[in-house]
Parts: sequence; structure tokens; C-alpha cells
Amino acid sequence: MSSRCHPDCQRAAAAKEEDDSAERAATVAANLISTARVILKLDREFTEYSAQYLVDNALVVKEPVQGPPRSTFTIADCLEHLVDVASPKTEADLEEMAKQQQRRSKITVKDCLECAFKEGIPRREHWAHLGCVSKVPPYASLIPRVPVKGEVIEVKKLEDALELLKHGPVGAKLHVFSPDIDRVGEDGVYQGLAGAETRYVGLRDVIIGGVNKINGVEVATVKICYKKRTSLMKVALNRIIMLLQHHANESQSVEPTHLLVDFIVPRLFK
Repeated sequence: MSSRCHPDCQRAAAAKEEDDSAERAATVAANLISTARVILKLDREFTEYSAQYLVDNALVVKEPVQGPPRSTFTIADCLEHLVDVASPKTEADLEEMAKQQQRRSKITVKDCLECAFKEGIPRREHWAHLGCVSKVPPYASLIPRVPVKGEVIEVKKLEDALELLKHGPVGAKLHVFSPDIDRVGEDGVYQGLAGAETRYVGLRDVIIGGVNKINGVEVATVKICYKKRTSLMKVALNRIIMLLQHHANESQSVEPTHLLVDFIVPRLFK
């Protein structure tokens, strides 16, 4: 984050240990789009698209536009927005922030991909930085967006995900255990829970980049952002763990699962 960023953004970033679930989902979705566009030669080189745009717009219910859409913005518009950002928060502002936080808590990688398919997506440098807490300016609709057409493909089985991996990186969720994930290192292989002091952290969105074998064990190389640090990590694909599952009818059961689950890719159209 730039030192020139608004103090509210700096305080918000300092107060949290890691990006929230919406920011993690949006980061994975934007990265999958960037990679898919390179593979299909829609972009000549890897181009970063805005994860924050997806955070700001996924699951937003658009209000019908009255009259013709605006096609320009003025210096007065910019000044009005700056005054709004610098002004103390009103009760209405706080209520709106609470509503937006509820929306953000529901955002998934699928929601972000569907948002990009519907609205397009700007390049990273054309939108606010990831984690920006300032209001989206009213003239943001005029910021150029790259059209993205496609569909979301979701699979549950690991073998189906490995088939998708033949065509490019695959999004997934990883079961994270602490402190085990912190102890893996560059040369280690993440096996999930490994000791009595292990604590289950939850699911984290990741990108599977490839699969190979280490000492006869099939492992996936995944890209993960954990505690504000993005890194590559090897994950054992043969590892089965037992987790308490909560069902819609409020019942519970202990079920086996792999460390990597809920696979997803964007299938883009040329």
C-alpha cells in the first residue's frame, strides 16, 4: 500500500492480520482471469486486473438508471468526492458501511467471476488499491473496463479438477491448520493437521498451478495469500482429513475430505 494512501486505509490495513474473505476471493478471481486471457491470447502478456473492483461490485444490486447515463465528469465532481471522503462519517454513512460489510462477507470467487462476466473489469492501475476503504466515486462507471465473456465451471472431485488443470490454473479452497501452515517452508509439503497443538483456521481461497510427485507422493503447487503474504506452497493430494461438517438441516457429521476442495475455473469465450 502506498504511503500516500488515505489514513483510513492505512489504519484499516494495520488493524487486520490478513485480508478479509472478499479480498482473498477477489484476488483469486482476478488472477484466474488474467491467466486465462493470456492462455487464450486475449492479452499479449500477463495483465493484472483489479481485485478491489470485484470487492466493490460483486453482489451489488444495481439501481435502475434514471435518464441517460453520464458520459463525462468534471473537476467539480472530483472535488465533491474528495470533500465527501474527508468529511466525518454520518449515521447514514455508518449504516451503509454495515450493509456493505454484510455484502462483502458473502462474496465468493464465483460471485467475483460472474461480476466480471457481467460488468467487465478494469486494469489494476485504473481502480483503487486492494483494501481501499474510501467510497467508490459516483463517476466510477466511466472508468474503462475490459469486457470479459465466459462461464464459471465448478467441480467437487479432485480427479475432475486435475482434468481442468490440463488447460490452465484452477481455483480451489484449502483447509488451513495453524501452526502447521506456517512451518511448511519452501521445500516442505503441507499435510494439514500434524500435532496436538494444531488449530483449524478455516478455508482459504488458493490457485492450483500444477501437480508433480515428490518422493512418490503427488503434490499440488498452490498460490496462497495468508497473513498478508503471498507465497507458493506444496500441498499433499493424498492426505485425507476428518472434519466436522454442518448441514442445512442443522445436523452434524464427521466426514473425510482432501485438503483441497471446491474447485473452480473461468471458461472464457473469445
